[in-house]
Amino acid sequence: MQVTNEFLQNLRQDYKSATLDESDVDNNPITQFKKWFDHAVEAQVYEPNVMTLATADKAGRPDARIVLLKGVDEDGFRFFTNYLSAKGKELKRNPYAALVFFWPDLERQVRIEGTVEKLDKETSEEYFVTRPAASQIGAVASPQSQIIPNRAFLEEKFEELKSKSDGKAIAKPAHWGGYIVKPTRIEFWQGRRSRLHDRINFELVKGSWVKSRLAP
Repeated sequence: MQVTNEFLQNLRQDYKSATLDESDVDNNPITQFKKWFDHAVEAQVYEPNVMTLATADKAGRPDARIVLLKGVDEDGFRFFTNYLSAKGKELKRNPYAALVFFWPDLERQVRIEGTVEKLDKETSEEYFVTRPAASQIGAVASPQSQIIPNRAFLEEKFEELKSKSDGKAIAKPAHWGGYIVKPTRIEFWQGRRSRLHDRINFELVKGSWVKSRLAP
């Protein structure tokens, strides 16, 4: 198969699995997110906690990548990473981000915008010790986003750290930890026929969530 502009222009799907009315959406968007997340889990969506994290550098140039949601509550959405990575450096200069969840089996998206803060050291350490030992070693071994000479360099460093640990607990490196995205906007998107999608939007205004419908 050859990927051409014509092929891409004709590649489409008419969404028809569900509808979304204002009356169906909880007045608290965090509660509504948890309901949709539960639906995704029940539907056995592959890795429902996968989310796109978009950041921007000091010049306003956008950058995006996939990360995993590792916590959600009334304060916001949590993920963990290397603070010295590209995303970590961008968030230090510009502490704002956008998140997107896409669950194609349910024809749903959730779009989130907000400010970003580091989680405290204790919270990051509590999560770090729950990770598999290999993931702990990997977090120490990888100089994330930095140029390395080859794959062997990474694997050798991993094996060296694994040998030194000798099955003992790995300490969380100082440059690794969590962030929380504190939402100021959350949109729930439900695919509909003829591209007349349902979009229910929440904006945080003076500490309260204001719900409205957006045109698709």
